[in-house]
Amino acid sequence: MTASRLLRGIGAHAAITEDGFTPGAFVLSIGGAEQSHVDLARPEEIFYEYLRRMGNVLDLAAAPGQPLRALHLGAGALTLTRYLQATRPGSEQVAVELERELLDFVLAHLPLPEGTHLETVIGDARESLDRFAGRQFDAVVLDIFAGADAPGHLTTAEFYAELARLLSPDGVLLVNVGDDPPLAFARRQIRELLAGLAAAGCSNGDVAALGPADMFTGRYPGNIVLAATPFGWPEEWTRSLLAAGPHPAAVLTGEELDVFASGA
Repeated sequence: MTASRLLRGIGAHAAITEDGFTPGAFVLSIGGAEQSHVDLARPEEIFYEYLRRMGNVLDLAAAPGQPLRALHLGAGALTLTRYLQATRPGSEQVAVELERELLDFVLAHLPLPEGTHLETVIGDARESLDRFAGRQFDAVVLDIFAGADAPGHLTTAEFYAELARLLSPDGVLLVNVGDDPPLAFARRQIRELLAGLAAAGCSNGDVAALGPADMFTGRYPGNIVLAATPFGWPEEWTRSLLAAGPHPAAVLTGEELDVFASGA
């Protein structure tokens, strides 16, 4: 299958093509760049490394199989939405996407698993938060931007504080940060996220950075996943995430995270 659609809002074409190596899997590209990978036959399998790391954190967010309340900022091909439905059936999920045409295109050609509970919202990730006043989420996933392409209003401590206030007491906030050497943007986002937790009143809040081990040398481009919690980061989570991979994996917390974030 190959399908394409012009996204008039950004003036780029979106295309869905079959993954030539995995039957039942598809790739979403925007403007010629691969953006998402979906395995319709096995939605619990995640191809992209950074999304796999996010999935591994979601596995720890509650007892196995327990439904989560999840807010996804940036829909893409809804890979993690599908993952949560496969691993935690009955999860109540919300997806916020700026491009209505993209969401319509994805849902038309890559239908969600039967039984998926998904509320869709079309709009800016930050401007849409007002509609969730009074609600709490067990997981908030921000997967919108990379480096210099990041919308400025989505990279501040103030925004992260707004997201932290939406978390349940046991919730987790996941942020995908793509960057190029020397990773100045990623380091700044760690500092902003820590400040955001403090501003939200999460006095015991904590942040961990997950990624390939060589990413933290600052010499390679790629994706770092930031995981923030309103409670102290559990050491057993670090052990579980290191074991889960993808390998070679690194999880930075505490002093190691502070050193990386400072650029020292």
